Amino acid sequence: MEERNKTLGEFIIEKQEDFQYSSGELSRLINSIRLAAKVVNYKVNKAGLVDIVGAAGAQNVQGEDQQKLDVFANDTFIQTLINREIVCGIASEESDDFIVIKGQDESHNNKYVVLMDPLDGSSNIDVNVSVGTIFSVYRRITPIGTPVTLEDFLQPGVNQVAAGYVIYGTSTMLVYTTGRGVNGFTLNPAIGTFYLSHPNMQFPKDGTIYSINEGNYVHFPQGVKDYIKYCQLEEGDRPYTSRYIGSLVSDIHRNMIKGGIYIYPTSSKAPSGKLRLLYECNPMAFLAEQAGGKASDGFGRIMEIQPTELHQRVPFFCGSQNMVEKAEEFMKKASN
Repeated sequence: MEERNKTLGEFIIEKQEDFQYSSGELSRLINSIRLAAKVVNYKVNKAGLVDIVGAAGAQNVQGEDQQKLDVFANDTFIQTLINREIVCGIASEESDDFIVIKGQDESHNNKYVVLMDPLDGSSNIDVNVSVGTIFSVYRRITPIGTPVTLEDFLQPGVNQVAAGYVIYGTSTMLVYTTGRGVNGFTLNPAIGTFYLSHPNMQFPKDGTIYSINEGNYVHFPQGVKDYIKYCQLEEGDRPYTSRYIGSLVSDIHRNMIKGGIYIYPTSSKAPSGKLRLLYECNPMAFLAEQAGGKASDGFGRIMEIQPTELHQRVPFFCGSQNMVEKAEEFMKKASN
């Protein structure tokens, strides 16, 4: 079979042996995410036709307005994972605390926890800009047979066994890694099947795109300001192109294909940064590194940070290796 005609289901079966713990559970877990993604994709694509756009009238734990689609996506992914009896715990950006999941026989024998941002970039829904789902999978560290605890979720990113995102755009794609490179699958909506469309995705080592909300320039640390000035200098292949969608999945996806850097730094308005380590930064860092890119907090590797709380925020620099390293140079220089 030609590589690009392969379905996601066929690809998962074929790569089963790559998993460190090859019991079929991780394959079933990825399949569950595939199913939930198709359901959410259906709702996202008809959001303008039915009363599912707009605010749900509640705020999430971050104090942000929850969109109706946020709530729908959150419920869909949680319910799909629970129904398949694969995971022992789920943590979502939309929920205050993690969820402990028991099997039908009241056991706690499942081995994986999932952390997710069910609908990233949801403020863009009403204006028809691409949104996405981000997920991260860890093997539990507490004893099998006992309920999961906070410890199972507060693992550094280097412990991830799988991570990925779904982008609901002009075409819907599921991009994921299990630590053996990054592959992208595009949904054929006519038959509801994901096909391998982007095998072995790679960040170009260099790029000419920088993605940052320059409206916050005055609030940025000096190192970031200096790097932005560097990007704008007329020298060599610069000035770079500024491209910022404000939907993390879309910005990272574009930069992975075209080459670029995404930055969401600390600022006087967000002293710890805005993005969440567990739901956004760690999974994107795993994908970036598996695609030959780099992910940093401006000074060190994102995936080596030891989390201390579920909704922890960190500054985030992610993208083409040489661009991230250059940004780190400016951060280090400004901090000396």
